[in-house]
Amino acid sequence: MRIFLTICLAILALNLNAQFDDTKVLSVDQYLDWVREYHPITRQANLLSSQADAELMKARGSFDPKVYTDYESKSFDGKNYFQVGDAGVKIPTWLGIDIKAAYTWTNGLFLSPEDELPAAGQAVAGVSVPVLQGLQFDSRRAQVQQARLVNQINEVERQKMMNDLMLAAVEAYWNWAYAAEAVAVFENAVDLAVQNFNNTKESFLQGDKPAIDTVEVATQIQDRQISLADARVEFENTTLFLSNFLWDENDNPLRVSSDVLPAGLEQGPMIDPSFSIPTILNNPSIIPDLQSIRLKQNSLDIKERLKREMLKPRLDVEYNFLADGFDFFNPPSGEDSNQLNALVTENYKWAVNFSFPILLRKERAGLELVRLEQIQTQFKYNNKRLDIQNKVNAIQQQLETTQDQIQLAETAIENYSRLLEAENIKFRIGESSIFLLNSREQKLIDAQLKLLKLEAKVLKLQAKVQAALGQLR
Repeated sequence: MRIFLTICLAILALNLNAQFDDTKVLSVDQYLDWVREYHPITRQANLLSSQADAELMKARGSFDPKVYTDYESKSFDGKNYFQVGDAGVKIPTWLGIDIKAAYTWTNGLFLSPEDELPAAGQAVAGVSVPVLQGLQFDSRRAQVQQARLVNQINEVERQKMMNDLMLAAVEAYWNWAYAAEAVAVFENAVDLAVQNFNNTKESFLQGDKPAIDTVEVATQIQDRQISLADARVEFENTTLFLSNFLWDENDNPLRVSSDVLPAGLEQGPMIDPSFSIPTILNNPSIIPDLQSIRLKQNSLDIKERLKREMLKPRLDVEYNFLADGFDFFNPPSGEDSNQLNALVTENYKWAVNFSFPILLRKERAGLELVRLEQIQTQFKYNNKRLDIQNKVNAIQQQLETTQDQIQLAETAIENYSRLLEAENIKFRIGESSIFLLNSREQKLIDAQLKLLKLEAKVLKLQAKVQAALGQLR
């Protein structure tokens, strides 16, 4: 397909003009496949997945181990007052527990009692546990869950972007196809008028028709040539608009060559036979607009859980095992103690931090705001679902009416064709006039154009039904 379109499309940026031996045909499927592959909006939509991965990586960064070091030294008047160094690593975990491993060393003449350590320094292995608030859920875990939702949200946004793009592209194609068909109708009309002129002129030369008839037929040729020129301008305009959706793999815009024509309006219908509107409406999870609101609701559920966690008191317990150098099982000097007791009950440092706002006004207000937003989101979901349902029903009714109009237009064309044929017979035997003949022809031309417009309208309405349900991508 890429080879075909490379032949059919000229690259504007490089000013290349494709050369064709015969007229090329661009079908709607080939055209849409090209749009899906290379349009800038397609590439922009595909970047949303990478953006979501980056957001998830950013959120997971809250659980990255952190290496740190602190060093402080003071020397004055030739005296080494103190040197205090501390280096270690802190490891956050998904359970809310933080693990710490560090090594501290000190020396100097004027150390504070707290800074006096064994000569070999002191290794520390500790753990910090949020006993109440933050044990089951905290902001770090909330960020990761929100980031995971971003991937789903961005996928829905990608579907919505592609849905809108494909609808615009499909409508552009059917407008282009209608314009091409209209040109063919007017070209045939001009040929028919020229044929009538030649016949009338011959009849005039033979003395069967007055000279004024040739003037009337010549005027009819001019009128149809004007209409043909207008139709060709419209075809060129729709061709240019269609080219807006065509790009190459190097992000260069393409222009459809004048030798490329649409496959025609007979390519429809666009809706697959397995496409079931009731099935889709009964399964909102596959409608992007509704799925987007549902994901918003899921995000609010995460916020609600975090706000509920904030209602708990804050109680953090930290316990650190202390070593002589790196020996954690060294009992205090002069004491008869086993190594396990030395590790657990004798060489340690621990702390407890507690806080609790008495009125909880900030926390209760935050939770209430989330609940109100959840209610608003549910209202939005219900309204959007009804809006989609009514929009689809309206398009379906319009589609059914247009299909009935097509049947009437086809019947009208058959009748106008019979009337024109009968008028031609009457004209040849001298029982009609060139005015009536031209009138019959014009009625048939108008009916043909109306049928083409209705056929293009049906194809665009079918695309609109799919787009309203978010399935045109």
